[in-house]
Amino acid sequence: MSSAPESLAHLRIERPVDGVVVLTLDNPDQMNAMSDEMTASWRDAIASLKGDGSVRCVVVTGAGRAFSAGGNTTWLAESGALPTPALRDQMLTFYRTWLAIRELEVPTIAAVNGAAVGAGLGIALACDIRYAAAGAKLGASFVRLGLHPGMGISYLLPEVVGDAAARDLLLTGRLVEADEALRLGLVSRVVEREGFLDEVLATAAQVAANAPLATRYTKATLRRQRTSLDETLQVEALAQPITFGTEDLQEGIAAVQARRAPSFTGK
Repeated sequence: MSSAPESLAHLRIERPVDGVVVLTLDNPDQMNAMSDEMTASWRDAIASLKGDGSVRCVVVTGAGRAFSAGGNTTWLAESGALPTPALRDQMLTFYRTWLAIRELEVPTIAAVNGAAVGAGLGIALACDIRYAAAGAKLGASFVRLGLHPGMGISYLLPEVVGDAAARDLLLTGRLVEADEALRLGLVSRVVEREGFLDEVLATAAQVAANAPLATRYTKATLRRQRTSLDETLQVEALAQPITFGTEDLQEGIAAVQARRAPSFTGK
């Protein structure tokens, strides 16, 4: 039974059918960049879902034309003056807040309706399943911005697509369209844009209809890994802040804002 949506700051929560919760990143004017307000709303929403026994599947999508453009570039540009230890602590809190979706025992689906870039791709990777709308673009373009990867992507991306494809995407910083993402295994299905969310919700309803304990135990088994995500987060939370104070980061941000190609100097 559908219920009235709940609106938090930059996040919308809906229950369109029994057992299914849709989290919509809702900052479309900024391509659903992960603002402080959205981050706080996400923290509260995930904490609430952890204790909600009625939830059997969670869908994450974006409002407007993007899934998420990633972190707030204004904050990144202003953070270079902060000491690395303080930035490390901030980044670990940020990463862990968003990646808490991995702690949900129920299956999660990323409905990638549009661009999923940088940390935005990280959120999609943190979900168990990814479906993309035709024409959506995905990428880990950190190096093109002058930034070290974060949000667990140097762990999560190889986990999903394998080492070779992950090295290609991380070291080139290139974006891939939905069809290539499907070939790489980055997404499981590409769906026409018209009716995209309806089709994802139909799949979520199928998942929600499965035996809850069997589904949760299956998910737990699939999540067993040979290495630690937290070890990777520790590395990223130290390495990413080092790049905050570089001229290249400022250049990368300026280039994005001016819609031109960046000219990096290695400083």
